[in-house]
Amino acid sequence: MKLVSLIVPAFNEAARIRGTVGEALDYFDGKGIACEVIVSADGTDGTREAARALAERRAEVKVIGQTDRRGKGRGIREAVRIATGDVIGFTDADNKTPISDFDTIERYLHSGHDVVIGSRALRGSRIERAQPLYRRLGSMGFGLFMHACVGLGDIVDTQCGFKFFRGDVARELFRLQQIDGYMFDVEILYLATQLGYRIVEVPVRWSDDGDSRLQLVAGNLRNVRDIVSIRWRHRAVECATSSEATAQETSRS
Repeated sequence: MKLVSLIVPAFNEAARIRGTVGEALDYFDGKGIACEVIVSADGTDGTREAARALAERRAEVKVIGQTDRRGKGRGIREAVRIATGDVIGFTDADNKTPISDFDTIERYLHSGHDVVIGSRALRGSRIERAQPLYRRLGSMGFGLFMHACVGLGDIVDTQCGFKFFRGDVARELFRLQQIDGYMFDVEILYLATQLGYRIVEVPVRWSDDGDSRLQLVAGNLRNVRDIVSIRWRHRAVECATSSEATAQETSRS
């Protein structure tokens, strides 16, 4: 790979964003891989300004965002639009998964996979600091609800914020992606499945930071609405893939 575009969506991370970006730049420098880091930071909490101060010293860093909070999904979508990498991915601003776990991602990209997603739920995953019990129970309930609505086959953990794509695949998926909030991960994986991309889920290290940006009631209601809407939003894609599968089955008959 010639260039990796790493997107870092960030909110209320003024104290940590420079450390996270610096670690990523040092990691890719150490591997001899060219890298651009795109920080997508909406809001007025100082994160965007802290990232811009770093960008003034490092040409590899780009910063986007506005004062209005418009959602993580939208922030990543807009970052993908300007990304130039052969590989495009995103990671959490609070380093829940260390960037060094890209070593595993890289192997699967080289072996021909189009989408490689980190997982907290596989054998080999290392949870160094677990979420509170109520969050884990909520995640289990979310998983059952999400699979009933959307499917996604054997994918266990859709919400780990450590996902990487072949560059052309990311551009196609995020061109179609519409959800602005947290459920954009499910939408992207649904689109990738419908379009026949090769997806693999790999174990990573993960540590809870004890913080949550999710509003427990209003946020979950939005998430339910967005999950229910995914297949409706992309019914044209689903119909097209279904018709193609039918045509292929007919040709083999």
